[in-house]
Amino acid sequence: MRSKETFFWITISCGIVIMAFILIPLVEMMTAPSFAMLKETIKDKDVVRSIWLSIYTAGLAAIISFIFGTPLAYLLARTDFTGKRFVESIIDLPIVIPHPVVGIAILSIAGRNHWIGQIFSDLGIRIMGSVTGIVVVLTFVGLPFYVNAVKNGFESISPRLENVSRSLGASMFSTFFRITFPLAWRSMLIGIIMCSARAISEFGAVVIVAYHPMIAPVMIYERFEAYGLKYSQPVAVWLVSICLILFLALRILTLHNKKEA
Repeated sequence: MRSKETFFWITISCGIVIMAFILIPLVEMMTAPSFAMLKETIKDKDVVRSIWLSIYTAGLAAIISFIFGTPLAYLLARTDFTGKRFVESIIDLPIVIPHPVVGIAILSIAGRNHWIGQIFSDLGIRIMGSVTGIVVVLTFVGLPFYVNAVKNGFESISPRLENVSRSLGASMFSTFFRITFPLAWRSMLIGIIMCSARAISEFGAVVIVAYHPMIAPVMIYERFEAYGLKYSQPVAVWLVSICLILFLALRILTLHNKKEA
């Protein structure tokens, strides 16, 4: 009994240490700027433009992940095939690759010396120093989070429901949109939020591909380098607030999922 109580208090203590480790720096940063400074910062057109660009490009990355990632997630959830684990490992690669390496890898195929870069050039598409380049980077880093979330959602749906629909003469396409999609929509929304939240915080890869136009993380870095904490903290507070809203939405949706299960 005593050993059980000791173990319980050890778990509580470790939880408190971890919570303090995460919260103390964030609370200090969030409370350091005055309200007047935050108000002045959000009136700065450059700050508003950079935050909006972060939201806009992260949203586009999530939409792209939804369009192309949903069929792939369904395939991985419903089909066993040779090399499936290899495919899943490739999908997870952007999670573990150092972020500057992501930027370098994208630029290596976007230049005119590469055939893909030549095609982009002929089509008038510019990757380096463009919104397109930012969206490409954010899609690259956010896609694994969407695919994995939706794959788990599809796996939680019984294949028997789809089999009944198919046995009644419905096509796979019709079955997916009438049966599977309505049941998995919350997982897709969770995946979109996770993808957006991951994308909106990206810095290392973006700063290599597109320093300008400037998204919020790049602006925070630039202001810190030029003016120090005083001018970088308010922008960081606004960005963290947006990320917090996204994760609160994620937790609420996850809680609903658990209740329905």
